[in-house]
Amino acid sequence: MAKYVFITGGVVSSLGKGITAGSVGTLLKKRGLRVSIIKMDPYLNVDAGTMNPFQHGEVFVTDDGAETDLDLGHYERFIDETLGEQNSITTGKIYSNVIDRERRGAYLGGTVQVIPHITNDIQERLVRAGEQQDVLIVEIGGTVGDIEGQPFLEAIRQMANRVGRENVVYCHVTLVPWLEAAQELKTKPTQHSVQELRRIGILPNILVCRTSRPMDQEMKNKIALFCTVPSDAVIEVRDEPTIYNVPFSLHRQGLDTQILRALGLPCGGEPDLSDWRRVVDRFMNAPDAVEIALVGKYVQHKDAYLSVVEALYHAGVHHGVKVRVRAVESAELESSDVGESLRDVDGVLIPGGFGSRGIEGMIGAIRYAREEGIPLFGICLGMQMMVVEYARNVCALAGAHSEEMDPASLHPVIHLMQEQAHIDKMGGTMRLGAYACDLVPGTLAARCYGVLEISERHRHRYEFNNAYRERLEAGGLRVSGVCRGRNLVEIVELPGHPWYLGGQFHGELKSRPTRPHPLFADFIGAAVRRRHGGEGR
Repeated sequence: MAKYVFITGGVVSSLGKGITAGSVGTLLKKRGLRVSIIKMDPYLNVDAGTMNPFQHGEVFVTDDGAETDLDLGHYERFIDETLGEQNSITTGKIYSNVIDRERRGAYLGGTVQVIPHITNDIQERLVRAGEQQDVLIVEIGGTVGDIEGQPFLEAIRQMANRVGRENVVYCHVTLVPWLEAAQELKTKPTQHSVQELRRIGILPNILVCRTSRPMDQEMKNKIALFCTVPSDAVIEVRDEPTIYNVPFSLHRQGLDTQILRALGLPCGGEPDLSDWRRVVDRFMNAPDAVEIALVGKYVQHKDAYLSVVEALYHAGVHHGVKVRVRAVESAELESSDVGESLRDVDGVLIPGGFGSRGIEGMIGAIRYAREEGIPLFGICLGMQMMVVEYARNVCALAGAHSEEMDPASLHPVIHLMQEQAHIDKMGGTMRLGAYACDLVPGTLAARCYGVLEISERHRHRYEFNNAYRERLEAGGLRVSGVCRGRNLVEIVELPGHPWYLGGQFHGELKSRPTRPHPLFADFIGAAVRRRHGGEGR
């Protein structure tokens, strides 16, 4: 039977519950335990697929096609495990299932209520997810006191009775703010947050305190006294130069040892964090840097392209360089000098997105990078716009476009996938999840991967129009990857260019700090060569 670590948050959002969960997972896995992580989101959406990236950040897609919160990306990167649909639980998903069961008569005519039916459904999912694990870490989204999160908090309170209090640890992430006027840290927000948690019957074992200033022992003792935890269970977390340093900070303060003791698990020996140490050391001490222009539709929101940026950092660590990301709003390029905006960059990356806003700016950036020999990487929509740009400006297909932006285009080089033609619902209906792809020998893609059979994750409705494949290839564009058994173009590249590749899939979702994605790694390698006046020019 699995043991459970529940991570809650209080006072304000964005305190780092996801990073805390991932870090705990790293430490426990490095001690030889089987670990998985679940995110429970209190919103009524069934999944994150229809949410605005400006409000919610990126949608993280799993191998099995689940559209999830971005925290699942943190989990996969930290514990280096492939997660799936069962690792994402939302209020919408829970209520949909309970209502469906009620309509089918599963409750024998009984009155369906939040307690026990909603809370039981939550618990059953937790139990199933923990069947093959030693420890299941569960992050509850939102903050304690939010009305939306009450069923989840009640469910995890009941879990202590269901599986035994000795098999459950409650870890509460809270804020110790610095009050500038008083020139001191304040503990009252943490006290009130814990009081709210205790009011509903949850007694936290450990407090993770986010603070901008060091906490002395006297302050930790005060928090411990008022929150009824041991003083060594008050863990201080300050901002780190990289999130991958957080496991070290938590380990130095004994967080993982406390969890193991509370759960009755052996805690002898030290976790093997040598690979993480190498990542952090190379990130912190890189002697060189490259600059990548991220030309996107949502660059104003730092979480909209979170996995892309992390994948670039992973590739930088691999090459021993810092990657500086220059955020370029694609819509602004439509009325500005593209060359000036991209001056002195070592590479250009065009990420995914939806809709027509900023598209011509993307196309302008693609043309500039192609003509100037700047390493160019397109992802999903970025790949599609690379095809559009090449069709217009090299193959002389005037007005070439994607049907998404111009349904009346005379040359729809990107068109709606056949299976999407009759779909009228938005959520969970795109081409989602992992698909196999065959690479053409001798291509850039084949060299990057080192194999000819790959699997990558997708999230799109539109695809390369095969009616134009022959004409585009005759013009010099090369198709180097095709979806197995479906003849869907997955990768295009341009022979003779220093580095030019577009992928219909989202490779960033599979990148890891210790194992960068092959395309990102090779892209940054080309950027390094360009920086030093080599092949990249």
